[in-house]
Amino acid sequence: MRCALTLRRPTINHVIYEIRVRGHLGQTVLRGFAALQAETDGEDTVLAGPLPDQAAMHGVLAQIEALGLELLEVRRVPDEAITHRSPKEL
Repeated sequence: MRCALTLRRPTINHVIYEIRVRGHLGQTVLRGFAALQAETDGEDTVLAGPLPDQAAMHGVLAQIEALGLELLEVRRVPDEAITHRSPKEL
């Protein structure tokens, strides 16, 4: 099952990514990824959202490593896969 991504702002010049890590992340750890949305998927957590450039992506990956999380997958979300919902549904 893939994360149903919803966005709160336009993503012009941003690339949308899904980053899958092993385990369920607690609220304290999730605060370190405030720019991304988090959703559990089975035994994993999927962090998803727009990143402005590769430097931002490397920053997120460095955070994952620094926290000792196991990175399972990094996936670029095709533009046609993005769905928009109201902020209430987030």
